[in-house]
Amino acid sequence: MKVVVGLGNPGSEYDGTRHNMGWWVLDRLAYDWGFGPFEKRGKALVVDGVVGEREIRLLKPTTFMNNSGGALISLRLLSEFEVEEDLLVAVDDAALEVGRVRFRPEGGTGGHNGLRSITGALGTDAYARVRVGVGIAPSEEDLSDWVLSPMDAQDEDLVVGLLPELTKAVEVWITEGVEEAMSRFNR
Repeated sequence: MKVVVGLGNPGSEYDGTRHNMGWWVLDRLAYDWGFGPFEKRGKALVVDGVVGEREIRLLKPTTFMNNSGGALISLRLLSEFEVEEDLLVAVDDAALEVGRVRFRPEGGTGGHNGLRSITGALGTDAYARVRVGVGIAPSEEDLSDWVLSPMDAQDEDLVVGLLPELTKAVEVWITEGVEEAMSRFNR
């Protein structure tokens, strides 16, 4: 089984914010793959399906961003897949321009509290992630205020237009691995 975790915050007030980019990605994956609605399981919204011949689980933690790792622990998922090969975490990145994409096979948290929580729950940073640029915060704005604010219409259009390509990129990760996804989709 391949597991794709999209990081975000629960609650309608966060739906359109930069920090919920991981949820945007998972909503698009579920739509493109015809998976149906997410269902509440433990501390997450989950939907399962098949892409090609691979079983896929999409998971949106319903804990707040800083406690995202608790969703993996609450579902007792860690014994069902190989972290290094079968887990992809989709996350916003406020150090990248809007619409930039960075797949990585492992690495640090880059100051992202959601990744910090996932890494703590897993006990390793050896898992793939795809970072989606949400724009660099203006120097006069606090980073948390920036990521918890909605995108302007132009930036949102750019990201929404990118989502179908991200579906293709995640399909490449599923079938060919993170290195191939990096070489074809990082920009």
